[in-house]
Formats: sequence, structure tokens, C-alpha cells
Amino acid sequence: MTKDKNLKVSNAKNVWMLVIVAALGYFVDIYDLVIFSIVRVQSFRDIGIPEAEMRMDGEYVLNMQMGGLLLGGLLWGILGDKFGRVKVLFGSILLYSAANMANGFVQDIHTYAVIRFVAGIGLAGELGAGITLVSESMSKGKRGYGTMIVASVGVLGAVAAYYVSALFDWRNAYFVGGGMGLVLLILRVGTFESGMFKEVTARPIERGKLSMLFTNAERFKRYLYCVLIGLPLWFVVGILITQAPEFGKALDAPVTLSAGRGILFGYIGIAIGDVFAGLFAQLTKSRRLVVFLFQLSTIGTAIWYLSSEGLSEARFHWIAFCMGTAVGYWATFVTIASEQFGTNLRATVTTTVPNFVRGALIPSTLLFEFFVGHFGIITAAYVMIFLLTAIAMFALSQLKESFSKDLDFVED
Repeated sequence: MTKDKNLKVSNAKNVWMLVIVAALGYFVDIYDLVIFSIVRVQSFRDIGIPEAEMRMDGEYVLNMQMGGLLLGGLLWGILGDKFGRVKVLFGSILLYSAANMANGFVQDIHTYAVIRFVAGIGLAGELGAGITLVSESMSKGKRGYGTMIVASVGVLGAVAAYYVSALFDWRNAYFVGGGMGLVLLILRVGTFESGMFKEVTARPIERGKLSMLFTNAERFKRYLYCVLIGLPLWFVVGILITQAPEFGKALDAPVTLSAGRGILFGYIGIAIGDVFAGLFAQLTKSRRLVVFLFQLSTIGTAIWYLSSEGLSEARFHWIAFCMGTAVGYWATFVTIASEQFGTNLRATVTTTVPNFVRGALIPSTLLFEFFVGHFGIITAAYVMIFLLTAIAMFALSQLKESFSKDLDFVED
């Protein structure tokens, strides 16, 4: 009896160590994901980009990064189901760490964009593999706590990115991100593979077959809805906060608003939102209810932002914090996606879904620019946030509740 008890304690410690390592990995991932948004203006000035071209060139580089995330999501997701979640964690972090080191040496906009594309491919593997590993290793009643910790600690990487960029120049900020990734590789050495995945590998079951998501109508709809519920998230971060200087100008702000400080306060809000969403889901035993309430909050905070004529710097920081809190259902949204699919497709789904949401910023940006050309930046933002949130709410209504769902099953 004592031996069994000691084994359970040992296993519990191993699981929580896995959660901590996954959280630290997501911390580095978020640092590297948002560092461009924070140093955009400073780095563009250094490489000679005219002020008038900074917004469009910023969208170009950010879209290249998001394109890399799309491609990487497919690559790492399939590899995660075929060869294991842990291998993806090692491979992805090695790639994005090397890319961020290279970013510190760029001298022109096109090289900048290409390296952010490569970094995006690497960044695509971290969250999906980590959430899949944690979800499959924890009990069904408590896995929400694990994914909550991963996300809430992880998003604080954006806070670190802001302060590092404030202390060092933009090139060194990229070097720091790459260096943290290489240190993380050492911590990953003791990470163990998911027991569910090991069990599936011993059976003659197709794993990581992307076509399975498209050959069954019900499965495809389930997958599509998982992607659509996250649409407003990256529009808030990638457009509303990242383009703070331009929105501030349109709102007659007395000073130029800082995208870097917007990212700082926005991600502090996201961290708090992730904790609240995770705890509320555990309390109500419903992830769908939590996401719905956060989607309503997203609309409310965006309206507050876009109607703030004469927006002061201090008020902008509060609004960025509140918008971040409103879209702080990231961990809950990714957990929902992970719980919707069987073990033989889980890594593929959990890795591709958040990256398709990030990548959806590309068509969102194009549509946003179309509306900007016709109605101006403020009206365009109103149209986009209402449109994207309406789509997200409809998609959420089509998914089944997945709280406490047994994940030990496969897709036929």
C-alpha cells in the first residue's frame, strides 16, 4: 500500500513538473511571438523605414510571421501525432530560438520578414504540444488547472519582452529571446511522453493524418468551429493594440500611444483573464459558458476603446488591460479544441487550431484594410470586431460541452 502511495505521489510530482516546464516553454514562446510588435517602430527606424510606411510594413512583417505559424501548425501538429509530443517541443523551440538570434542581425525589411516567417514556423509547435501533453497527463477533473497555469504563466512572456526591450536595444531583445529558448532546451531533457500517446502507438491506428479532418463532414465542422471561436483574440492583439499609435492619432490622443506599453498591459490582462477563465470553468464545469461571457466582454471593451475621443495615455493602458482580460480565454479555447478530438488526431488539432487563429489575422488584416480605405480606421475596427465576434459566438454554439470529457479515445 505504501509503495502504491509513493508511486502516486511520484507520478503527481512528475505531472506538475511537466506543467511547470510547459508553462516556461509558453513563456518563451509568447516573448518571441510579441517581440516584433513591441520593437516594430524602433527597429524600423534603425533599418531606414520611413514613418509613413511603418504601419503597412508592420502588417507585412506580422503577416509573414503569421504565415509561418500557419505552416508550422500543420507541420508540428502532424509530427506530434506521428512521433510524439515531446519531440515537437524540442524541434520547435530549437527552430524559433535560432530564428530570433538571426533577427538581431537584419538590415532590411524583406530579410526581417523572411526571418519572422521562419520564427513563426518554430513558434507554432510550442503551445499545441504543451497543452496536449498536459491534457493527456492530468486527470479529467483537474486538467483545466494545468492548462490554466501553462497559459497564465506563459503570457507573462509578453511582460518580460516589454521590459527587456526597455532595457536593451531591439537587436539585443531578439538575442535574449533566442538565448532563453536554448536554456529551455536543457530543462526539457527530463520531459516524459504522454501515456495515452504511447498506448495508441502500440495499436494499428492512423495517427496525424490531416486528411481525416476533411473526409468526414461532422469532424470537419467540429474542427472549423474550434478555429472560429478564437477569431477575435488576435484581432484585438494584432490590430487594436499593435496599431495603438495609429488608433490614438485617429482618436485625437494628446500624445503618441505606445504599442509596446499596450502589449505590456494587454498581456497582463490576458494572464489574469486566463486564470479567471480557468477557475470559472472549474467552478461552473462549463468551458462554453466561460468563453461566451468573455466574447461579450471583448465587444464591450473594444467599444470602450474605439469611442474614447481624446484618449489619454493612462486611459489607454487601462483599456489595453481590460481588452487583454476580455480575450484571456486563450487557454480555455485551446483546451476545448484539445478535448474535442481523439488521441490519434489531438496534437494535430491542438497545434493547428491556435495557429490557424493566429494566421487568420492575415485575411482579417486584408479585410480591415479594405474597410479602412472606405470608412476610416475607427469604423473599420468596429465592423471587424462585431463581425469576428459574431462568427465566434455562432461557432461556440455548435460545439458540445467538453468539461471532464474522457480523452482516452481515438478518431475512426
